[in-house]
Amino acid sequence: MTKADIVDRIAGATGLTKTDTAAIVEGFLSTVAEALSNDHHIEIRGFGTFKVVRRAPRTGRNPKTGEVVSIPPRPVPVFKPSRELRAQVEKGK
Repeated sequence: MTKADIVDRIAGATGLTKTDTAAIVEGFLSTVAEALSNDHHIEIRGFGTFKVVRRAPRTGRNPKTGEVVSIPPRPVPVFKPSRELRAQVEKGK
């Protein structure tokens, strides 16, 4: 499912225009991205939690040459679904 598909579904369900719905969806996504970039924790009850986790430095290998390389620490966004969302997904199968 793409962002355009999400906009179509929401617009159909709410009666809003696709342009208005696209602005709302884009606003939501940019707000989440900005909050994560500022190291904020986002919790949407019944859906899940977005947060930033710090990955530790480690060593890896260049698959082409086999050379050992150092991988620096870095922030990574993660999503943890709520119990309700997990149950809904399991029920849908």
